[in-house]
Amino acid sequence: MASDPNNSGASAQEFEVVSMEGYDEEYDDLISLETMDRSSPDLFPQRINGLTDLASLGNEAGTPPWEAPLTPEDISMLHHYSTFTLSALIIEVRKLYDKAYQLGLDEAKEMTRGKYLNILNRRRPNKPDGE
Repeated sequence: MASDPNNSGASAQEFEVVSMEGYDEEYDDLISLETMDRSSPDLFPQRINGLTDLASLGNEAGTPPWEAPLTPEDISMLHHYSTFTLSALIIEVRKLYDKAYQLGLDEAKEMTRGKYLNILNRRRPNKPDGE
């Protein structure tokens, strides 16, 4: 694709014209005329102050949980799950998936509620210098 020397004020994006030689009419419904000359949309364009503070708290932990030594409770749980049959273990995993899904729904509901009540946009009071 060659640029036109007379058109110095051309847009930054130029598009190549595609030839329709050998085009088969049975694929008419597959042609898209959409232009892709726009930037990607933001997934979460609105900044929520309370949420960004909460996310930054998670990065302050020193040792990741998977590198921490096993506690007696962890070892007990491992022994408990090791006695399960394959089908019982699958049922237990499905229960965990269901709980995680339900927690996600509850969290989405509470975040929406907080947004409507304008709870997350409130500023925190300044802490005294002694803390």
